[in-house]
Amino acid sequence: MAWDEWERLKSSAAGQDSGRMHLNGVPPEDRPNAGSPSGGFLKVNQQDLAAIGDEAFKLYNRLWKEARVTSTDSAASDLSGQGFALGAALSHVSTRWEKQLGSVMDACALISNHMDFTQNAHAGDEIFIGRHVSSIATLDAGFDEDWAKPGKPNEIYKPDEKDKKD
Repeated sequence: MAWDEWERLKSSAAGQDSGRMHLNGVPPEDRPNAGSPSGGFLKVNQQDLAAIGDEAFKLYNRLWKEARVTSTDSAASDLSGQGFALGAALSHVSTRWEKQLGSVMDACALISNHMDFTQNAHAGDEIFIGRHVSSIATLDAGFDEDWAKPGKPNEIYKPDEKDKKD
């Protein structure tokens, strides 16, 4: 790209509004779920996560039992020993198969482990959020001017009735 072409593209981009950054939201056309009743938020429950992790674990075990072909290596070795070129080709195919199978099995293990981690992380997040939201509500009640009429004490700061009896 020539320098003058770069300068022309820069000035063209600077003159367009579409190149500016928008921090206050995403345009409606870029939000595919904007009209949905759920508001477009992703919702997942623990059973969904457990089911995904369980299926990934089952697939990993099936691949371990059924997809590994150890007899291919011995056949390739036997054919090569007898002077057949097919032995080397079969050995090559077997090596490639094992690499690809390993990749798929690794992906299954990652999915299964991630779902277990996600379940635990979300459970911890729920507890954390619940604690903080309850403390925010108490703090908010103390600052909310609508809790008491002007000149009246805020109800949240009234002493307990049992403290008055003592």
